Amino acid sequence: MIGDAALWNSLPVPALLLGPDDAILDANSAAELFLNLSQKALVGAPVWDKIGIDAPLEGAFDRARAQASPLFVNDVDVGSGERAPVQCNVQFAPLSGSEGRMLMLISPREMAGRMGQHSASGKAARSAIGMAEMLAHEIKNPLAGITGAAQLLSMNLSAEDRELTDLIVEESRRIVKLLEQVEQFGNLRPPARRAVNLHDVLDRARQSAAVGFGARMSFVEDYDPSLPRALADGDQLLQVVLNLLKNASEACGPGGTIRLRSFYEPSLRARQPDGSQALLPLQIEVQDDGPGLPPDIAAEVFEPFVSGRENGTGLGLALVSKLVSENGGRISVDSVPGRTVFRLSLPRAPEPAGEN
Repeated sequence: MIGDAALWNSLPVPALLLGPDDAILDANSAAELFLNLSQKALVGAPVWDKIGIDAPLEGAFDRARAQASPLFVNDVDVGSGERAPVQCNVQFAPLSGSEGRMLMLISPREMAGRMGQHSASGKAARSAIGMAEMLAHEIKNPLAGITGAAQLLSMNLSAEDRELTDLIVEESRRIVKLLEQVEQFGNLRPPARRAVNLHDVLDRARQSAAVGFGARMSFVEDYDPSLPRALADGDQLLQVVLNLLKNASEACGPGGTIRLRSFYEPSLRARQPDGSQALLPLQIEVQDDGPGLPPDIAAEVFEPFVSGRENGTGLGLALVSKLVSENGGRISVDSVPGRTVFRLSLPRAPEPAGEN
């Protein structure tokens, strides 16, 4: 069952924990209310006996479980024997290290209308982030034990058998890196926004990349020297640019070229979460000459767990989008084979008193 009952039941969207045999292991309070069924009536029952979804997704769900991958189903009617169907988005996600257990989240369209989009999404995001952070923390502890045990076993094994223990250690470390990225979403510290020189941030990121993951890349700088300062958290912005540079270098491979560009676009505006319009005139572009984004994920590349690379976590760009949004900016991407451009649009810092 879910360890933190208070956090589980604070989720504003209906959530179910499903076992390897499709039986319902747990249901939060929102699920009981939405389905008009008590936890007693739900727990232990096959999920497809209690929940009706107007889509043939059992096969896709089985494949998602077998591959330990998420599954997203949008705009389907969901109901139960005790309530009429309602149009919803449904998400399934594997629970890492739990032997086939899946988390099912139901997002009724009517919920957003009743609660108000901004407040509902904010509460849902905070609850989901808290749940993810808790699970990541709990999973990392046994992984450390597994890694240590595998390393001890390898000391007395033949070279052939050591390949297996090395694989255990390598995969465990890969999972830990994924969990650390998940935990970053739990850092809800508001950005410390101040006047930031964007070219200083770009130079720091380029220098760091050039001695690390981008050592075999070529960097081209195309800066507007008259660019004013941005209103942003410099440390968070540095993290954003480093993530974009790392993505670009992995897309290009050794010998590729990354172009860093800055320019001013005085008329660019974007809608803020409160419905107001904000001016975002400062532009940063990170361009690479790699093969481009796969067309089937290009529209969702900033969503969690969407990745175009084999063994990619799909969390790097989701974190980038989160940080840019919290700094009052926006991010977009334009990708064709041979040219992928990620553009950051940021607000200008107020001029100090006494300056024109």
